[in-house]
Amino acid sequence: MVERARRAGADVAEASARQGFDLSVRVRLGNPERVEEAGHRGVSLRVLRDQRVAITSTSDLSPAGLERLVNDAIELLDLSQPDPCAGPAAPELLAKPPFPDYDLYDPRVARVDADEALRIATLAERAALAFDPRIKLSEGATFARSSGVGVLVLSSGFSGVQRSTYASLSVSPVVEDEGGKKRRGHYWTANRHFDGLENTEFVGQEAARRTLGKLGARKVPTTEAPVVFDPDEARSLLGSFAGCVLGGAIWRKSSYLLERENTEVASPLVTIVDDPTIPRAPGSRAFDGEGLPARRNVVVEKGVLKGFLLDSYSARKLGRASTGSAARSGGSIGPSTTNFLLLAGKTPASEIVRSTERGLFVTDLMGFGFNPVTGDFSRGAAGFWIESGELAFPVSEVTISSNLDTMLKNIDAVGEDLVLKSSTAAPTLRIASMTISGT
Repeated sequence: MVERARRAGADVAEASARQGFDLSVRVRLGNPERVEEAGHRGVSLRVLRDQRVAITSTSDLSPAGLERLVNDAIELLDLSQPDPCAGPAAPELLAKPPFPDYDLYDPRVARVDADEALRIATLAERAALAFDPRIKLSEGATFARSSGVGVLVLSSGFSGVQRSTYASLSVSPVVEDEGGKKRRGHYWTANRHFDGLENTEFVGQEAARRTLGKLGARKVPTTEAPVVFDPDEARSLLGSFAGCVLGGAIWRKSSYLLERENTEVASPLVTIVDDPTIPRAPGSRAFDGEGLPARRNVVVEKGVLKGFLLDSYSARKLGRASTGSAARSGGSIGPSTTNFLLLAGKTPASEIVRSTERGLFVTDLMGFGFNPVTGDFSRGAAGFWIESGELAFPVSEVTISSNLDTMLKNIDAVGEDLVLKSSTAAPTLRIASMTISGT
């Protein structure tokens, strides 16, 4: 593809190809409810000439389909507008083989077929339903796995291949509360390797335990109080912050972190990194979408903003250098996170709760109420009310609000329970004060 595009008149040609297989099954009340299995493959081409860019993609890999893809890309070049910041990554910066192996592919995951996936999901849901006679309903148990290979070839001479797998299991029991209200809980596990998944029966039992804990949930009076976030919900906060440190948000001036480098943006307890070099982690990779070597980037160090995540284009827009943070999707390129982590502290999660005299422990967040330009944050929440360091009763139908800048600066406890089930991850953390709106 690259050679054809160069012969057809492109100054620069970049081709990426992906092939993968996905399986997802769901069991509900012991019966298979969904089995989906699909394979996908495709090629994308990005060409440049005179600082004009064109992108084409196809899943037709026949000789005629590939020829049409190249011809379309060259024709689109004539219709494109020149962009002074367009261009490939500098050849001298590209990764060179041999590339590091981060152990991202497990053939055991790739071998899981529909029968085995249904067996795993059935066992997990059965463990949840057997945990307590009050649990008679379920939204189901889902097992999913994916495996794939991606190839990147650049006219500058770079070529690289990355293979990966990922598997996940989740269970969502339902229990009936007073007045017939349904309370739903869930628990999940995920890993690139099959042996990294948590025990199947434990996943179901933990989902059941969390569901039963929601019985009798009620609102609390509107107040200002500390808020403790469990790892899943802390991850959601970190995801909101991630969008504000990407180069596109910075040059478009759509981030509240504009012109905040080397200033305090979080508590001294907070260090945030983007690290694609962690073995077996969900977001790891040997090279980025432009062929630059994977590198660990410190975004926030002890509360101080150290930098943004940039691809070559956003780096040129800002007069800087790429941080090796490019991601390629369908031929288009933009900055993205890899393993975006708020690093663990040294405090056990249970101690964070015990040291909270009065506050809210959040286990569920609903809706999306975040403004990346101002940092204003407001979302529905559920969890448990804390009194004298104990979980006193379950809470539902409340709203927590503040400003993300204020929230991160007011983090006064960071747990040690960082687990990389997803590419954005954080441990349990506590924010000293937020507005909790209830009755």
